[in-house]
Amino acid sequence: MSKQQRCAWAESDPLLRDYHDQEWGVPQYESQALWELLMLEGFQAGLAWITVLRKREAFREAFRHFDPEKVAAFKTADVNRLLSNPGIIRSRAKIEATIQGARIFEEMRSSNEDFSQFAWKLAGGKPIKNKTGQMPAKTALSEEISAALKKRGFKFVGPVIVYAWMQASGMVNDHDPRCFRRNV
Repeated sequence: MSKQQRCAWAESDPLLRDYHDQEWGVPQYESQALWELLMLEGFQAGLAWITVLRKREAFREAFRHFDPEKVAAFKTADVNRLLSNPGIIRSRAKIEATIQGARIFEEMRSSNEDFSQFAWKLAGGKPIKNKTGQMPAKTALSEEISAALKKRGFKFVGPVIVYAWMQASGMVNDHDPRCFRRNV
């Protein structure tokens, strides 16, 4: 029996394989889940994604399952609690950016603006299939989306982070042309 071919980046660790096989590149349309992915991508800045994956459950617990309403209400005591939590990436700037991101998400929701519709509209409304087989670090579109997110007040949303978010959330299909997930 032949082994399933997957993207090379996912071969080195069982956690990466599971993430690749079940989540990465699957179009995500649920607003809270999209926001969670964006926040986790921000925590990944400067680190390997496997670091975030290994800490994801601790992040979910620490950030109240990424419920934007709860995170938006975090105060200084919550920031201090998070800074002392060894289960997550303890960066004050990233923690504060996540709280700010929750407040922006809630402002959008209170204005009847859906985060998923906002994000997918920026991405063109449907998944983009990368035809080259090459994975860029950023694209003109990720630069545009980054600028739109920054204009809203989001932090840790540079074009490279945004492109990784677009890949993770299925806005772009960057599976290797030989990967079994390419056409799923």
